[in-house]
Amino acid sequence: MNWQEIVKQNNLNVSIITLKQLNLATRIDAEHYQAHFLEIIDIVKKKNNKRLAELVTKPITTGHTPSMQDESYYGGDTKFIKTDNLRDNIITEDFNHYLSDKGALKLKNALLQPDDVIVTIIGANYSVVGRVARVFVDLGKSAINQNISLIRPKIKSGYLTTFLTGKYGKQQLYYLSRQTEQVNLNNVEVADVIVPIPSNDFEEKIHNIHTETHNLQLQAKSLYSQAEALLLSELGLFDYIPNEANTSIRDLFECLQDDRFDAEYWMPKYDEMQKRVASVTQGKLEQIVHHKKGVEVGSDAYQEEGEDFIRVSDFNIFGIEGVEKKISEELYENLKKNYQPKKGEVLFTKDGTIGLSYAVDEDIKGILSGAFLRLQPKTNINVHYLALVLNSLYCKYQIERMSGGAIIAHLKPDSAMKINIPILAQTKQDELGDMVIQSLQKRKEAKDLLDKAKRAVELFIEEDEETALRLLR
Repeated sequence: MNWQEIVKQNNLNVSIITLKQLNLATRIDAEHYQAHFLEIIDIVKKKNNKRLAELVTKPITTGHTPSMQDESYYGGDTKFIKTDNLRDNIITEDFNHYLSDKGALKLKNALLQPDDVIVTIIGANYSVVGRVARVFVDLGKSAINQNISLIRPKIKSGYLTTFLTGKYGKQQLYYLSRQTEQVNLNNVEVADVIVPIPSNDFEEKIHNIHTETHNLQLQAKSLYSQAEALLLSELGLFDYIPNEANTSIRDLFECLQDDRFDAEYWMPKYDEMQKRVASVTQGKLEQIVHHKKGVEVGSDAYQEEGEDFIRVSDFNIFGIEGVEKKISEELYENLKKNYQPKKGEVLFTKDGTIGLSYAVDEDIKGILSGAFLRLQPKTNINVHYLALVLNSLYCKYQIERMSGGAIIAHLKPDSAMKINIPILAQTKQDELGDMVIQSLQKRKEAKDLLDKAKRAVELFIEEDEETALRLLR
């Protein structure tokens, strides 16, 4: 039996390459030469193209992390972007560290400018490597660490970002990466990405569409902020400034009644907030919802393809985005009855980043991790209003108080059920809920437009610009 018959009988994935194609200097690993990667390269090369290295105004570079032992590097207003802050087309705002002027100067070659493009190059798996985002002016002062590459392109950054987040860019980033203990790329490898060069008009059109998606995201953010401000106004907290006093006098009865003797629990700011909201009708969360926990499947259940296993890192107040972990279809079928998010529920994080909430508009094909609670209303409450309240300053302070003022990684479900929820008039709930819905609709518009732009770039590569433009009309 020859090797071709063995391959056919065993359904093996085999690539046949010439010695000329084999890069003996750097890559002899079989993964690098998988057939689907080689097909991607061949398709892109049929177009007029250039290496990314030829399309930048400065060599591709990374940042680094100033010594955490030296506090003078931190505490300023320069955002320090790490892998967790970066998703495709999104730079999240939950920055763990800000650099001082001294720290920013230490990273002067990694300070970002509008229309830069950044890409993750080191991560635990392929879902972490190759995330790409464009820098917009509203990001403000920011810098990157050593796990992110900075591309300052000559071509339109919106076109380049759309290409890199699409099939023919993303797969090249995977093709060039290496699996050791982590998946990683280096700057030279990023520079080797082959970029198809369209006409100036097509490049400009994709760039402008990409800009419009960002504008829609800003509108979504503004609408949500307006809903937050109106809620705080209704609660008497719009102009609330926390009391910074760190002493209060309590009697033993109070401490016994709440079963809390730690000083952090009795900080004056918590009492002040409660007094401000005291005139508003409230109910404990346990009176308003039933709750169910998610499930942990264990890392052994993760696989490259399959159904979504949703973790806190895939979640924010606007929903579920960029799920990294997958489980088998069989496991999903076994778990979905009890652990699949359903329309009309509110998802609430109790581990990791605690207290993030989102009202589900349609059944989600995926399984929730044990870090979530699924809240199912048992009273007539607007679910988008409920999610807004749980994300509010008022509830964040309650969670903070329950944790003794510390940053905690876990909130017991029984504790979460003790959160006080303001119950506004139904008309006001619906008004606030509608503002949240409008915000979510803007985000969906942005996502749909971005998906269309990515598909248009793929059609340009696979066929021609005219075919791609028909999709955009």
